[in-house]
Amino acid sequence: MAHVVRTVTTGWSPDQAFAYMSDFSHAAEWDPGVVAARREDAGAIGPGSIFALTVHVAGRRLPLRYEVTDWGPGRVTFTARSAALESVDTVTVVARGEATEVRYDARLRFRGPLGLADPLLAVGFRKIADRAIRGLERRLAEVAPG
Repeated sequence: MAHVVRTVTTGWSPDQAFAYMSDFSHAAEWDPGVVAARREDAGAIGPGSIFALTVHVAGRRLPLRYEVTDWGPGRVTFTARSAALESVDTVTVVARGEATEVRYDARLRFRGPLGLADPLLAVGFRKIADRAIRGLERRLAEVAPG
């Protein structure tokens, strides 16, 4: 299993940062590996909300359907499962004095026989995660939305 944890500090309020991060359709704004992202349901975001992302991996476009599988104060988990892959991304937002910390915990693993290639996945996933976090840092350095 590939596992990466990164923390970004922002001047956004915890509420602003959580509202932004819990709407996974924003992922295409900051993650260069996300080609497209959209929400597939309506209403307030919470357990069961669905997001369709298309990610660019190893020269291919891979559609992933993420569901909010855990929801709590300042914490949201998005889970996607395909025949070959499972991705679990947990975002935690906390106040730190005058700043806000956004912690991104991403776990990715191959399913089935491809699981034997997990060690190779971990190496490539770190590079992908580093690019995504740099994009998130740039986005959270901008003026907070509305």
